[in-house]
Amino acid sequence: MTKFNEKLIFHIDVNSAFLSWSAAKMIKQGEKTDLRAIAAVIGGDEQSRRGVVLAKSMIAKRSGIVTGESLFTARKKCVNLVVVSPDFRLYESCSKAMRKIFGDYTPLIEKFSIDECYLDVTSYNTSKEAALKLAYDIKDRIKKELGFTVNIGMSDVKLLAKMASDFEKPDKVHTLYKNEVEKKLWHLPVGELFMVGRRSVPRLNNLNIFTIGDLAKYDAQFLKYHFKSSGRMMWEYANGIDNREVRSDKRELKGINNSTTLANDIKSKDEAYIVLLELVEHTASRLRNIKKCCYSISVTIRNNEFIDYSRSTTLKSSTDQTQEILKTVRTLFDELWKGEPIRLLGVSLNNLCDDNFKQISIFDLDNTSDEKKRSIDKTIDSLRNKYGETAVMKSILLKKK
Repeated sequence: MTKFNEKLIFHIDVNSAFLSWSAAKMIKQGEKTDLRAIAAVIGGDEQSRRGVVLAKSMIAKRSGIVTGESLFTARKKCVNLVVVSPDFRLYESCSKAMRKIFGDYTPLIEKFSIDECYLDVTSYNTSKEAALKLAYDIKDRIKKELGFTVNIGMSDVKLLAKMASDFEKPDKVHTLYKNEVEKKLWHLPVGELFMVGRRSVPRLNNLNIFTIGDLAKYDAQFLKYHFKSSGRMMWEYANGIDNREVRSDKRELKGINNSTTLANDIKSKDEAYIVLLELVEHTASRLRNIKKCCYSISVTIRNNEFIDYSRSTTLKSSTDQTQEILKTVRTLFDELWKGEPIRLLGVSLNNLCDDNFKQISIFDLDNTSDEKKRSIDKTIDSLRNKYGETAVMKSILLKKK
């Protein structure tokens, strides 16, 4: 049983986030069918060979569909599969609304991803019953007010809170305190431990480590010899040791990132340019949506051997223009790409400033042209917000589709 003044940390994870958020919106708009109750996935354009599953319903999961596989193979597993296009503006909005609810309970909120947060709610930790009541209050409030469900993991350390939230789903609350580790965690396969990578599992198995309990009981120094610093970390995590604090980051947003893992490797510059255009259109639109401009732009490439490399540049003046950002992104890509097959592309806009502060270079004499371009971008944003992402598209993207 937890005691007064012991740490109390929640890890809150949205159940099948993208699918749940799309389903909640559709139901609110009068749709009778709940995507979560049928074989459904969120995925890219089915006509594109790069369309992949981003989220899946439980029924789709039972058909063997997994996140990250192509829509083409998902269709083979489930012929009546319903595919819904992603809506990233909706997802950002739902995530923000959820965090706003969290703010009613504690200022100590750490956003781990768009659909996951840590909360430090130690001030509520007067008893086990009070802690459980708080968790159920938050879970049920999100369901009632926002229309989607979450899992909440409760613990005295961050690691175990996250592990607990991954137990039985959906719409559940689970505890995993340090004194429950042996009972609830040690019997699980070692690959289910947070931060144990897929490549580490066979190496651990070769050492006769098959469960999290096996790992916890293993010699820590021997693990460090085989796995360097990650060996010690895995041993500590298996024993429920984690001293990290919930980091409530109230600093202003520093950057906007977007990346995509490709179902099939890209091998030509033209193909890469099309993907980069989609990434830039999305990031630039998000930039304008929060009324910011960027001074720095970076591009990341992951090759087919899963090696990442990046290049960035600082602009002479800030911008939020799609075409200006795209021009820089293409230049960075040309300088960066070594000609090998590409598995992932990413674009990042950093060093942000308010869009009403745009420093003009003495060489930028045609300010009216800039304003026209910004006006066109904002008009396109408005049309897409009102009628959907495909309301206005570049002709090159139409050809691709």
